[in-house]
Amino acid sequence: MSYSGTNGSFGRTLKEYGCIMQTEEKNNNMEMDDEMVVRIPLIYELSKPGRRAYELPQLDVPKQDATKILGAKYMRKEKAMLPEIDTLGLVRHFTNLSRRNIGLDSSFYPLGSCTMKYNPKVNEVVAAMPKYLKVHPYQKDEHVQGTLHMLFEMQEYLKDIAGLDAVSLAPAAGAHGELSSMMVIKAYHQSQGNSRNLVLIPDSAHGTNPASCAVCGYDVKTIKSSANGFLEIEDLKANLNDTVAALMITNPNTLGLFEEKIKEITELVHEAGALVYMDGANMNALLGIARPGDFGIDVMHYNLHKTFSTPHGGGGPGAGPIAVCSLLEDFLPGLIVTKDEDGIYRTVSMPESIGQTRMYFGSIGVILKAYAYIRRMGKEGLGQVGKIAVLNANYIMNKLKDVYHLPYDRVCMHECIFSADEFKKNTQVRTLDIAKRLLDYEIHPPTVYFPLIVSEAIMIEPTETENKETIDKFIEVMKSIATEAQEEPWKVQEAPYMTPVTRLDEVKAAREPILKYTPNSKK
Repeated sequence: MSYSGTNGSFGRTLKEYGCIMQTEEKNNNMEMDDEMVVRIPLIYELSKPGRRAYELPQLDVPKQDATKILGAKYMRKEKAMLPEIDTLGLVRHFTNLSRRNIGLDSSFYPLGSCTMKYNPKVNEVVAAMPKYLKVHPYQKDEHVQGTLHMLFEMQEYLKDIAGLDAVSLAPAAGAHGELSSMMVIKAYHQSQGNSRNLVLIPDSAHGTNPASCAVCGYDVKTIKSSANGFLEIEDLKANLNDTVAALMITNPNTLGLFEEKIKEITELVHEAGALVYMDGANMNALLGIARPGDFGIDVMHYNLHKTFSTPHGGGGPGAGPIAVCSLLEDFLPGLIVTKDEDGIYRTVSMPESIGQTRMYFGSIGVILKAYAYIRRMGKEGLGQVGKIAVLNANYIMNKLKDVYHLPYDRVCMHECIFSADEFKKNTQVRTLDIAKRLLDYEIHPPTVYFPLIVSEAIMIEPTETENKETIDKFIEVMKSIATEAQEEPWKVQEAPYMTPVTRLDEVKAAREPILKYTPNSKK
């Protein structure tokens, strides 16, 4: 239960956590002491011999000697040092820990490019329906028609939203969908006898793109952005040749801007015999406004957790379906659901499929949550999602652009990008400091230091689910922090103050994490 990099416990002193006032003047200006940090004891510190929060059922199989089964070398020489605590104490401990979290259900969560929006709880109810939970992948198609019906309709919905011709639900998440898309592109070129080995990636694209290319054996060339934040057309033209397999583009890009010349871009790529992949991480901004297939995209992935309101799930499970044009349909991974003329749903593999990138249909529970969201919202509701998300982001951008530097002063999409570079130059307050200070206001920090082409970047995404009052509060907090950065920079530099764990030595926390509890240790 130790916290990585915190010397082994929650709630150490301000001094121990590096929140050290560098001058006596600062100490006087900010009257605080170690007692201001609310310490939550480790579960080991609550432990008392003989207490327990479990009761095992009576053994209903013959008792066996574990040593004979496992071998002596795998047996413990000493008893495991497990905490001993009663049920109520256990419940209270973890409840108190959870209350110290800043999460979506408790606080504003403007995490740019991650679309951390409200996930309707009814989706969880739908996904927990016993008839779906008890479905087994080895059942015959005839026995799971309801599930296949749902999956078929989900394919159709995602096709329509993308403006493309076919969908695979197999990929596990965004980066996996991205990789699967590039594998499809490679398989297509190989089927045509092409030996193209180069992929072009704008510097405003998502950061995982080069890794997917590397796994597929492609070389990468970066295409520059122009001063207005859009892909530099002339640089693209200069690098298009018969060695280029694809352009990987993020649209809206990571600067929060819609590529105004996207049709021209895709036409240029197609004329060169290459294909266009679009990172669909930012599809939340396009719902009901634009369809990638209509502006020339050949293949794209979705992030169901970003666009269609399924929880991130602490890193998983997830789902990253891909949608493709008819040219690439035969190469789709995994199983595809089709519908016979007699109305029977079938699972098939495409004739030139890249294979099983994940077993069966991946995380059906996640897909089902997204399906419930789409059905509940309807076509008109999904259209409102994109419009309100864009409206909210532009509202924040215009309210803060006189306080924080705005590198690209134009209408944004679902997220806006500021820079703390001026603060850094004038007061040594960095983007990281601003992010930490937000925690004192129980606001989760936005994405920081991304995109890489913006110095001291602050990427803010309010999504469509936040009301005006919440957004206004966030704006006022950001203005207050900006004032502190100018007048009392140390106050921002040494934040947060009101969290169980205050400012860390982040390098040490990453390189020397304390992952084991040691009794009577001062660490």
